[in-house]
Amino acid sequence: MRSVDELVLPEALGYTENHEWARKDGSEVVAGITDYAQEELGDIVYAELPEIGQSFEKGAEFGTVESVKAVAELYMPVAGEITGINQELENRPDLVNEDPYGRGWLVTIKPADPGEIQSLMDKTAYYELLKGL
Repeated sequence: MRSVDELVLPEALGYTENHEWARKDGSEVVAGITDYAQEELGDIVYAELPEIGQSFEKGAEFGTVESVKAVAELYMPVAGEITGINQELENRPDLVNEDPYGRGWLVTIKPADPGEIQSLMDKTAYYELLKGL
């Protein structure tokens, strides 16, 4: 298990208390789980993602990821409509472990309020949260 200081926490992302990340990509938001979350879960073996077109409130459960250790709920970092899911995860759920901020992304969201992403924690605030765990 890596220490908090060894985790990858990109600067340009917003973070949630539930260990999801989000980044603006044009008019959409791309979301996934953080390096900390994938490290805690261990080897991801399955991702249950929502259907495109479903809408969720910020903080609502939108799916799960299953690892060899546990099943973890996924929570919306912002309110909005699911516009895409990472189809690659059907055959390669381990991408979440290998590259949680790149090829291991989970969903794309059309945010109900484009400014809501600003309410997420920045890297420094998320790092402080992790140090307290």
